[in-house]
Amino acid sequence: MARLNLILLAIVVASALSAVAANHRARNFFVELEHEQTRSRQLDVEWGQLQLEQSTWANHARIEKIAREKLQMRIPLPAKVISLEAAAQ
Repeated sequence: MARLNLILLAIVVASALSAVAANHRARNFFVELEHEQTRSRQLDVEWGQLQLEQSTWANHARIEKIAREKLQMRIPLPAKVISLEAAAQ
């Protein structure tokens, strides 16, 4: 009988240790999940900022201003413009 009690005690202790380990792992996973969610929110904010920056850099008025001021580009005279039509296939 003492042997059976000892075996049952060992099983109970093993189960308790297993439950503690499972809770510890679950808490660690939760902390990691929270960290990744925070990172995801940061990346979403950065993505929005990058989209705004891209739209600013690609603004047609800005590009035209740079072309005129820095590159001294001008719109060609209508007589100098040649139109080509693509051949239908």
